[in-house]
Parts: sequence; structure tokens; C-alpha cells
Amino acid sequence: MPATAPVNLKEKVRQLPDKPGVYLMKDRLGRILYVGKARSLKKRVSSYFQQGRARTVMQPKIRALIPLIHDFDTIEVKSEPEALLLEGKLIKQWRPRYNTDFTDDKRFLLVRVDLREELPRFRLTRLKKDDGSRYFGPFAHSGLLRKTLAQMRRQFGILLGDGTPHKLADGTWQLYDDVRQEIYGGMLHVTPEAYRRRVDDACAFLEGKSREWLETLRAEMAEAATKQLFEKAAELRDVIFALEETLAKTRRFERIDPTRPNVDEEALRALGEALARPPPRTIECFDISHISGTFVVASMVHFANGRPDKDNYRRFQIKSFIGNDDFRAMEEVVGRRYRRLAEEGRSFPDLVVIDGGRGQIGAAIKAFVAADLTPPVIIGLAKKHETIFFVDERPPLNLPLNHPGLNLLQRVRDEAHRFANTYNAVLRSKKIRESVLDDFAGLGPVRRAALLAHFGSIDRLRAASIEEIGEVEGFGPKLAAELHAFLARKPEPVAPNVDASDENQTAPAD
Repeated sequence: MPATAPVNLKEKVRQLPDKPGVYLMKDRLGRILYVGKARSLKKRVSSYFQQGRARTVMQPKIRALIPLIHDFDTIEVKSEPEALLLEGKLIKQWRPRYNTDFTDDKRFLLVRVDLREELPRFRLTRLKKDDGSRYFGPFAHSGLLRKTLAQMRRQFGILLGDGTPHKLADGTWQLYDDVRQEIYGGMLHVTPEAYRRRVDDACAFLEGKSREWLETLRAEMAEAATKQLFEKAAELRDVIFALEETLAKTRRFERIDPTRPNVDEEALRALGEALARPPPRTIECFDISHISGTFVVASMVHFANGRPDKDNYRRFQIKSFIGNDDFRAMEEVVGRRYRRLAEEGRSFPDLVVIDGGRGQIGAAIKAFVAADLTPPVIIGLAKKHETIFFVDERPPLNLPLNHPGLNLLQRVRDEAHRFANTYNAVLRSKKIRESVLDDFAGLGPVRRAALLAHFGSIDRLRAASIEEIGEVEGFGPKLAAELHAFLARKPEPVAPNVDASDENQTAPAD
């Protein structure tokens, strides 16, 4: 790769704005060495080129970086919290060699499960490898993680890293010695097939813990950024991105895992018994997602024989109101879904699961009453204690955490939650990209709407010629040329991270 021409760095620094943003330091080959955020791009970037400062103030890694800097790029944003998020996004994308604080995640523990073993064990590790194993985490609190694994050993009857199982003459395995027999009772001796089911249930439980912790971390990061505790927010951001990457890899592994059967008979049977119903062959689950009442969307996932049927996933934008009302949103999307099925003469699922408690179930029932439709079996699953709520007078039900039926409901609910969040991120991504038009003087809501209606997206508008922009109503040659030049100069905003490998992003809206 040829070297780029020399750049007058001091002159370039003098032209920087006194505004928040992100800067990317590059070497003579144009490779990104370091990504940083700044409250003031001018002040922060200029500090790299002040004589004496590097030797007295900056960290050793930054002192080593400075002689290698040949050029830099900057991206201006509207606030320091936005710069913080963009910095993490770009670090994750480019993995610069001098951003060691982010890339070195050896502080955090992972749980590794090697499914190639006859009796997979749950081991702790600090290194994540591309070895076909499943990884959960990272977990910042090692003590809490060890306690969780000890509880899982008792609940699910699984092997931890210190387990020494013995194979018996009849082909079964004794998991632990007699000293620990009281932990498992009759579950001490198992076949490999029965043990594999325990591993599946334990993995589902542990993945739920990871996702629950991820939501907590996001809330803590947002709070820290709001309070301008940016160092704390940055540390939380690093853990969040590492955890998101691990969960994404877990999802990809699950999609191609050839060892998983197409039908989960045990879970379906157990769930049917718990609900006093036949095994539910088809299950649909609804979840509402929003951020402080904005970008309110809903998802519906469809499971057939205990496995995701992604061709029948649906996603919804809320149309009947603006604001934050989960009950009204649930009533709307449930009504839209099953009115359409009724109009098309298609059968309803055996079981409808609502993410929530009695209030959310009541909203779903209200939708069926308003449409004069007979509802299928409907239950709610409240996340706090994994409590099952019923439509009738039956009291709430709490199943054991290792119950196969509950684990199936958790997988369905978590998938609906993930799918709703993915759609929410898609809409936020679109909104952020469109926000570039806010900075173009003289563009009111009528012309803005005309542009987006004509081109369909900001990406198509960016690719349009001056003549094509001039075809939009309200745009003459002069204004079209000014907008074309503005978009060419304006960096494209970096949108929230969306897992581009997720084929469900194109699922139809209902």
C-alpha cells in the first residue's frame, strides 16, 4: 500500500471546530492507529502536537503513538455522550492497535461450554477463541458469577470445571463422587442424552442472565453519560460492546448448530402439562420496545415445534397513538395480527405469549373482544420472577428455573425482545441518518418531507445528482446544487450498532 502525501498537521488542527466529536489518528499508509473522543476537537487534537506535553502528561502508549501520526480525520457530533457512543462504535469496527483499554478484556470472565465433549462442562476463562464452543459473558463481577454457576450446578445438575465424572458399565455417567450426591439426589447418574438436555437448559438460563445484565449496563451507561461521568460511561461502554459481540456470536452458532433437533418434544410436553393443555405446537410471542416513549415498536416471533420459524416473524410500528403506553401498544398490535389472520382464513397459534403481567394480558384480550374474535390460549410471562399469568382465575404460576417448559417460554420471550430491539435500532439508525438535513439552512419540514418521499432514504439522496435533486418539488437548480455540495461535505452519521448478519431485519411489517 503506497504512503500518502505529507499533511500539515498544525494547519489542519487550526481549522478544527471547538465542538465535541471523535478523532481518528492514522499512519503514513492511512491505517487507523487510534480512535478518541473529545469535548472540544480543537483542544484535544492539538494536545497531541504540543511539545513537552507528550513526555509529561500522556500515557506511555500515547507517547509511543505520536511519532507515528501522519494524518487524522474527525467526525463532529452534537454532544459528548454522542461522542462517547460513536468512539466505541468505531473502536469496535476498526480495532486500532493503540486502543488497548477496549481491546484488552482480560479483566472480565467468560463462561465456556465445549459442546463437542460427550459431557460438556461449564468452565471459566478470560480468553475467547474461535473453537466452536459457546461463550457467555463477559461478566465483570467474578464472585457473583461463581455463585451463579454453583447454583446452576445444583439446579440443572451440570458439570463445572472441577468435575470428574466416571463412566459406569451400563453406559451411564456418575457426575460427581458420593460426597456431592446430596446435591443431585436421583440425578447423579445420567445418560449422555439426558445430560445434553441439561446443558441446553443451563445455556438458555445463562444466556438470559447475560441479556438481563446487558440491559442493566445500558441503563447505567446512559445515566453516567447524563451525569457527565464519562470515564465510568466509557468503561461500561467497553463491557457492553464486548458482551454484545459475544451474544451475537452465540446467535450465529445457534443458527448453524447441526446437533440440535428440529423438534423439542420434552419442552413442548412439559409446557403443555404445566398449562394443563396439549403441547403447543405453534407459539407466537409479542414484545413492545421503546426508548423513553420514542421509536415505539413491537415484535412478534413465531415458534413451530419449539424452534424459531423466522419466515413468520413480524414487526410493527405503532399507528394509533403517539407516546409511551405499553398497554395501548399491545392492544393495537395483537388486534392487527389476528384480524389479518382471520380475514385471510388462517389458523391462530396454539399459544400466545405476552411479555408482561396481567395488564398486558388484559390489553391483548381487549383486542380480541374489539375484533369479535375467539382468542387462543394466552399467557403472560413477567420477567422479574419468571411468573406465568393466566387469563382465567388461576393463580400465577412459578415453575422451577430448570423446568424445560419454562426454558422454552424464556427462549421465545427473549427472542421476541431481541427482535423488537433490533427493529427499534433500525428505526433509530434511519432517524440519525436523516438528521443530517437538520443542519442544512433553509430546509423546512415541507421540503424535507418532499425529499424523503421522492428518494425514499438519505442514502439514495446522497447518491443523487444535482439534476435529480432539482426534480423534487420546491427545489430549483441553485438550491439543489447547494444541497448536493452540503451532503458531499457532511460526514455520514454513524448509526446505532445493528447486527447486519441478522436475517430477520427484513421480516415484513404487519
